[in-house]
Amino acid sequence: MLNKGLRDQESIRIDNVLKKLMSLVYVPKFWNLEDLLYLENELKDLAMNVESLQQFTEEELIFHLQSLHLDWSQLELFGDFLVSFSKESQFDFSQKAIAIYNYIQQESKTFSFGILNKIASLK
Repeated sequence: MLNKGLRDQESIRIDNVLKKLMSLVYVPKFWNLEDLLYLENELKDLAMNVESLQQFTEEELIFHLQSLHLDWSQLELFGDFLVSFSKESQFDFSQKAIAIYNYIQQESKTFSFGILNKIASLK
């Protein structure tokens, strides 16, 4: 287990990585090799890359994200990243995003209309 200081530092680091990932996919663009390499570099901080993200099953991805100690809001933000990245690239991670949103709804013991709307819009 991480102590509180290390857990806070790790949470801040993960927040920064997720914000960077969201900023990369927020601006619509044609994904070229340089853009994908930049994205790969950011995903490396979450111990994955685009190829491993494709190869993960929904369950494996959730387990991997759990091992990184992402909190509920960070998991939701990662799901948002997957949705945005799917819209702007040749990859389709929408099913993985739905699995993450469903996991949050079930395991957080808190119902969110926002997440429910995200799931509905993806289906």
